[in-house]
Amino acid sequence: MSEYSISKVYPSDKRANAQVENLLLAEGIRRDKNLDYTCAMYDDDMNVIATGSCFGNTLRCMAVSTSHQGEGLMNEIVSHLVQYEYEHRINHLFLYTKCNSAKFFGDLGFYEIVRIENQVVFMENRRTGFSDYLADLAKTKRDGNNIAALVLNANPFTLGHLYLVEKAAGENDFLHVFIVSEDASLVPFSVRKKLILEGTSHIKNLIYHDTGPYIISNATFPSYFQKDDSAVIESHANLDLEVFVKIAGALGINARYVGEEPKSLVTGIYNRIMSEKLPEHGIRCVIVPRKTEGGEVISASSVRQAVKEGRIEDIRELVPESTYRYFTSPEAEEIIKRIRGTDNVIHY
Repeated sequence: MSEYSISKVYPSDKRANAQVENLLLAEGIRRDKNLDYTCAMYDDDMNVIATGSCFGNTLRCMAVSTSHQGEGLMNEIVSHLVQYEYEHRINHLFLYTKCNSAKFFGDLGFYEIVRIENQVVFMENRRTGFSDYLADLAKTKRDGNNIAALVLNANPFTLGHLYLVEKAAGENDFLHVFIVSEDASLVPFSVRKKLILEGTSHIKNLIYHDTGPYIISNATFPSYFQKDDSAVIESHANLDLEVFVKIAGALGINARYVGEEPKSLVTGIYNRIMSEKLPEHGIRCVIVPRKTEGGEVISASSVRQAVKEGRIEDIRELVPESTYRYFTSPEAEEIIKRIRGTDNVIHY
């Protein structure tokens, strides 16, 4: 153990935050927008010489000053962050790191889930975490010639989502529906799942799954060691793809359905990478044109915008009856307040 102190960096501490920012930049790291907690290690003159942060169940934005590398300070930062997470009852931890740092974190008790060469390694602190997840999924495997999958965030569930589910279900023996369980959306997971289940209850060949911590949203994929937003999206898409290929192997999936969204940079990059790489693994990538209403594409962003502007009646033509019923019930009041209080509800 070094003699240096570690403590929390408060948002109001401008000096410490500026030093953290500068240290990260010096190590080629951009400070992530999604952080719950940041700590710093100080030398005797109260200069920040090491730092690390958490967001949810992930460790991120970790760096040690070049003048102090080789002193074991990163071990202490990681230990501090792990202890912080444990104190908040978060025991299953994840991190993303550059490929050349994976061995270091392996020595600290983290295990590789998937690797994208020259981009990113996704790791967790449970040796059999991902393999146990795949084994649980395999219990729901169904026999058939055509087994498909799609991943839904559904923030909230719209007629566009329903059209995609119905098309995929109608063209396959079984459809595995993965519901993004991470709570990074304006509509919380419990509500998104409820609306998906109610809105698709008439379709009988669906198998539902919570994604758990292995399929994540772009909102929480770390951006801090990527050169720009496009590189972040591409790394995330490649990582998501590697995870999905392993899931497909456990379930015998041979097709993945995705919705087309011409105006979305994120979806465009995702769809391009999937259409190029999934066939290499014997998996068809089916990109489905978006359902329209009145000449306009139906999107969850449009629904959120209408809710934000107080035009609840306008969403009636865009969502299943179960979604409309929810948003006109007292149960939705808190979520409506949250949407109305958000500056930008349109995702790029």
